[in-house]
Amino acid sequence: MSALHQQLGKYAEYHRDPRNIATHFVGIPIIVLSMFVLLSRPVFDVAGLSLNAALLAFLLSSLYYFRLSVGYGLAMFVAHGALLLVANQFANLGTIAWASVGVGLFVLGWIIQFVGHYYEGRKPAFVDDLMGLVIGPLFVVAELGFLIGVGKGTRNAVEHQAGPVRRREARA
Repeated sequence: MSALHQQLGKYAEYHRDPRNIATHFVGIPIIVLSMFVLLSRPVFDVAGLSLNAALLAFLLSSLYYFRLSVGYGLAMFVAHGALLLVANQFANLGTIAWASVGVGLFVLGWIIQFVGHYYEGRKPAFVDDLMGLVIGPLFVVAELGFLIGVGKGTRNAVEHQAGPVRRREARA
């Protein structure tokens, strides 16, 4: 089993209810955007280039995703690149507005995540393994691919490890 399949399978073990997966389609991009917003300041000029911690986080995470899979790495590069471009626009706001956007998005994203985990009946993956914070965005991209029929081999490997997506029954 590849490292990609192992990481996604481990994460998927905490995410089998379709309602939880649906909340992740919204919550995780909001959280990633919030982190890029909060890391977008200060900006440093290095050899004529404007750099910030958000760009560094983007580059390091992109390297990790490419190491797992070129195809998924490219998808993550595009998705996170778009979020980074949006986030950098907030760096130009006044300090209170910039911080309010970043913190507000962060709180909103996590509220959405915890609603999903209520349906799942299980704690978030990162509670047991901090790598879940890095794999979460990749999981969303992979699940989106599964929905449109891309990544069938990866889907099979994930479901072999974590089981199929199924709605959890309410407890009596």
